[in-house]
Amino acid sequence: MSERKSGTPKPMGRQSADAAAGSTATGAAHGERHPAMQRDPDRFDPRLRQRARFGTAFHIVCFAATTLGVVVLAILLFDVISDGTRYLSWEFIKGYPSRLPARAGILPAVIGSVWTLVLTAVISFPLGVGTAIWLEEYAPASRWKKVVETNIANLAGVPSIVYGILGLAVFVRYAALGRSILAAALTLALLILPVVIIASQEAIKAVPSSIRLGAYALGSTRWETIRYHVFPLALPGILTGTILALSRAVGEAAPLIVVGALAFVPFMPSGPLDQFTVLPIQIYNWINEARVEFHYVAASAILVLLVVLLTMNALAILLRNRFSRRN
Repeated sequence: MSERKSGTPKPMGRQSADAAAGSTATGAAHGERHPAMQRDPDRFDPRLRQRARFGTAFHIVCFAATTLGVVVLAILLFDVISDGTRYLSWEFIKGYPSRLPARAGILPAVIGSVWTLVLTAVISFPLGVGTAIWLEEYAPASRWKKVVETNIANLAGVPSIVYGILGLAVFVRYAALGRSILAAALTLALLILPVVIIASQEAIKAVPSSIRLGAYALGSTRWETIRYHVFPLALPGILTGTILALSRAVGEAAPLIVVGALAFVPFMPSGPLDQFTVLPIQIYNWINEARVEFHYVAASAILVLLVVLLTMNALAILLRNRFSRRN
């Protein structure tokens, strides 16, 4: 009676062991096996040799594609360097365009490229970063937000000539800016704006949410959290994306031809409303010349443009590494 009142169960060790042994023996008697031993070779074939061959073939194809791209790039660089070193000099950089190849220079094109690039950066950076911050930090999750982000992603793939037509219709004619540096900068800002927005969004998304929650827990407002925590951590990625987008803009020729950049400019632009030319258009003009000497002059200008692009890419890497170490 005391055992029943206390509710203490009786030991079942020997009985449970006997039951388990009995069930195992029963399963073995009925022919049941471990699941690993029940694999049907007709239904599952590992094909290890075929998979290894496929992996090797894929590795060879990828290596061949990489080698082909590097070889083609090396051939193009060798051709440009061999032709461009004939006229490349300090006098060529600080000279003005001329009808004579020996006296041709690129100074107005360089100054026009600098004007266009600076104005493009001033216009596109605040607009792109502000849009990215609003989409990631302020905009509520809704169908309208998805539509906006989808359209931004689609605009990043629109051909540059379409932006040139838009710039001609809106900035040159409707806004009456004429064929000026400002009209070209606004057109190029529209061209790279989707890229800046997407790069800034990805950089802001990479900031851990714990940073925001910790700032909110300490009493920070949303603006203070973005200003002192989110934006500094996202700045390396934002700068990298912006500089790479500007590298694309500095090499564009098609939209600026539509906007109205001149092919021959023997003067220096002094303001944003002046007429201008840029390095890609100057190169395009010399390539279309009949004399072979102008082709060598164009190759020299291509080398200068390559140096500018490599410098901008190196600057993007340095800024990213510097801010990453600081953060």
